Amino acid sequence: MLDNIRELDRQLFLALNFDGGPFWDSVFGLVTGRVFWIPLYILIIWLLYRKFGLRNTIIAALCIGAIVGLADQICNLFKDFMPSPRPTYTPELSGQVHTINDYWGGRSGTVSAHAATSFGIAVFTALKLRSRVYSILIFIWALLVSYSRIYVGLHFPDDLFFGAVVGALVALGMLAFYNWLIRKLAQRKEHKLRNEQL
Repeated sequence: MLDNIRELDRQLFLALNFDGGPFWDSVFGLVTGRVFWIPLYILIIWLLYRKFGLRNTIIAALCIGAIVGLADQICNLFKDFMPSPRPTYTPELSGQVHTINDYWGGRSGTVSAHAATSFGIAVFTALKLRSRVYSILIFIWALLVSYSRIYVGLHFPDDLFFGAVVGALVALGMLAFYNWLIRKLAQRKEHKLRNEQL
């Protein structure tokens, strides 16, 4: 059964990994890079600020940073303790994997950190901003970033699925922490105001 799942995963990878020529190589080379998305991160911070104000936005930004850091490290743990070869290092796929600039990445790609961090950001911010349009767009972004890892030949589809799950779980945990912290700060402020009135 496991072998069948693995074979299906490889066949799906081969169907989605293709040589799109210089144009699509350039597009997905940008999409898979982190610097290209800095304007999006600035937009997210601005949307949070507009809805929640400065203090809560600073806390949310710190939580997003923690999501990225935690998700990335959890993925590294999987790569260290449950190593699985990337498509580029899978002997059965030798000569069939399209890469960009012949970049193969590290040998192990068990869980995709790109998928984990992008879905972590998407889940946390979608649940905070509660905008249908924003939610649709941010999850399209997360899917696009995740797919780019297949296009550049560095991850199998199941790596992306498990990465998305890791990111979503970390985001939900951080969202619970954020809500708890905001409640605590509100209670402290209320307590301080009550004491000043006495």
